[in-house]
Parts: sequence; C-alpha cells; structure tokens
Amino acid sequence: MAKKKPAKSRAKGGRPSLYKDEFATQAHRLCLLGATDVQVAEFFGVSISTVDKWKQSKPVFLQAIKDGKEQADAQVAHSLYRRALGYSHKAVKILTVPRGGNQGSDIEEVPYIERYPPDTTAAIFWLKNRRPDEWRDRQQHELTGKDGGPIEHRGSITWGTTEIPL
Repeated sequence: MAKKKPAKSRAKGGRPSLYKDEFATQAHRLCLLGATDVQVAEFFGVSISTVDKWKQSKPVFLQAIKDGKEQADAQVAHSLYRRALGYSHKAVKILTVPRGGNQGSDIEEVPYIERYPPDTTAAIFWLKNRRPDEWRDRQQHELTGKDGGPIEHRGSITWGTTEIPL
C-alpha cells in the first residue's frame, strides 16, 4: 500500500500586498491637498492599478480617498462662491512709526478690513456649472416649417449647365 502525501495548504499566490493600514490616513491627507489618484500612486511608489485594487479591497482606504476629495472640493466651491459674491476679512497692517528727535521708531499693528469686490469671472463660472441650461455659451436653435412641420424645400441649384431640383 502506497503512503499518502500530506495535503498542501492552499496559500494565496502572488506577491504580498504593499498596503499598510496607515496608507488610508496618508491618502486622505493627500486628497485634502488636491491630489489625484495618479499622484496618490506616485506618493506610495505603486501603479495606479495598485491604488485601484486597494480601493476595491480596502474599504477604509476607499472611504479615506473619497472623504479627502469631497472635503477639498467643498473648500474650493466655498472659496469660488465667496469670490463670486465678494467678501471682506479682518487684517493687520504693520507700520514703522518714528518716535521723533532721533529716538528711533516703534512697530505698530493697525487693524483694518480687507475688502474684495465680486469677481465676474468667478460668478460666470459658478453659474455655468450650477445652471448650465440657463448659462451655457452655446444656444441651440431649431427651425421648423409652417405649424411646426418640416421645412419645405423649393427651387433648384444649377451646377454648371445642369439644374438639380431640391
């Protein structure tokens, strides 16, 4: 009777993943700074397909990237909105004030309000993206014949000595 060989355990094939749990936090921070998936892949030293696999197999990683991009986009939208409407903020001007009589000078902080007027370009961009049906550059025109029917073609074109009816 022949001896049976012990059954081999089935291990996953391929290279072990380079993924580490802290990558989710790092990816989130990168996306907050406006990084794309390609830039995230470059940061980790992997291909874009590897980042895509991590997003599929690591829900925490996917959510970190989504949250980071969403927060960054919201900040940009808020800034664009403020720029379109105009805004103001508190600021401080630092001045050197002479003491007089060759006594040197003092540094003084003078608070003021910095004002930014509405920006037409930002407003147009906002409206074109938020309400494209009302603000798009291209308008579509449709021509129809009598009572909304097709346009009737009457006449002909002369090509050389040949007359072609329309």
